Amino acid sequence: MNFFSKLYYKFRQGWKAIQLYLIIAGPGIVVMVADNDAGGITTYAATGAKYGYNLIWFLLLLVPTAYYVQEMTVRLGAVTKRGTAEAIFDGFGSFWGWFALIDLMIVNWLTLVTEFIGMTAALHLFGIPPWLTVVGVCILMAIIVLNGRYWTWEKIALLFCAINLIYIPGAFMVHPSVSQILGEGLVPNFPGGFNGQLFFFLMANIGTTIAPWMLFFQQSAVVDKGMLEKDIPWGRFDTLLGSILTVIVAVFIVIVTGTVLKGVDIESAAQASEHLMQTNHTLGTFMAIGLFDAGLLGAICISLASSWAFGEIFGWAHSLNQKIKEAPWFYTFYFVMLVSSGLVVMIPGAPLVLITLFVQVIAVTLLPAALVFLILLLNDGKTMGEYCNNVWQNLIGGFIVVSIIVLSTLFGISVMFPDLFQ
Repeated sequence: MNFFSKLYYKFRQGWKAIQLYLIIAGPGIVVMVADNDAGGITTYAATGAKYGYNLIWFLLLLVPTAYYVQEMTVRLGAVTKRGTAEAIFDGFGSFWGWFALIDLMIVNWLTLVTEFIGMTAALHLFGIPPWLTVVGVCILMAIIVLNGRYWTWEKIALLFCAINLIYIPGAFMVHPSVSQILGEGLVPNFPGGFNGQLFFFLMANIGTTIAPWMLFFQQSAVVDKGMLEKDIPWGRFDTLLGSILTVIVAVFIVIVTGTVLKGVDIESAAQASEHLMQTNHTLGTFMAIGLFDAGLLGAICISLASSWAFGEIFGWAHSLNQKIKEAPWFYTFYFVMLVSSGLVVMIPGAPLVLITLFVQVIAVTLLPAALVFLILLLNDGKTMGEYCNNVWQNLIGGFIVVSIIVLSTLFGISVMFPDLFQ
């Protein structure tokens, strides 16, 4: 075999690998990029405005954290062919099953509210009234999910994932100092010292990068897509790529606001967009478009995570491959969650900004319980076989759980005793 024949053979092998990945790709990228939702964009924008580049190092630590958490759902879904909710009910009984499900519903509904807050605020900058945004989004999401095919839904979701990358060129438009980013952002530090506000921002950034709904969503998506055990390596790669992309976007948002708005009191991503429009209209427009896209992508995924979970528990037909007549309760629950959360933003005087930030903290507070269930399920050697957690994976998972509990505890102490960490 001559050189060109070998080269052609390698090319064909590489192309087949790419084609195989494109078939498997989806759940990992969608769930991770969707986690840069409206609440996430607000959290990152506020972090950059408050601390500049100083917490970029912390965001980078969330790449392996998010990967190790979500990778477990790929294995569990591909091996058991069950979603997280169903697996918890089967593995731990109805008490703990309902505990996990009720936690999920509370956080998901509150998070859906934040998605509508972000979308209405983003389009309000272009003169579109909130009621029209809510109605338009509900109609658009109905069209997306009622096509009767998981694959079609996934490709549409991936398109919105691509739009989420709009923040990357936005960061280059503000001409940040690379040396300053490297000097301030990559060296671990705690700007302002240990205090309640710092704990709040650290928890909010964890909560918007790793959330309970993500565990339920990705595992159900793996099942609905029909991924098998042989697809697990590709599912892992898909999840790793998604973890990298979500943190890259987060870092670039922090760079934008840390460069242009450092020291400015930012309460929301919409407010950041408005400020940016005053200095660079194109950049502000990018920020607003990205905020709307983030809210829409988050709403698409979170509402499905809830419907999948309830469908699994009640035995309803619960697949996007089924028409509305075949899975009426699945779609009914989907739209009830969607419409009810959208109506909240229409309430006059509702503390929308406060809701957005605190939902991230609530999410990370409830996250350890979901992680413990997941780790225990992955240690069931009889069910998982060769895909059971090894010692290293258990140590990493345990470290993540303990770290979140410690951070949550420190935050609670700082609220009750504000002078303790001065």
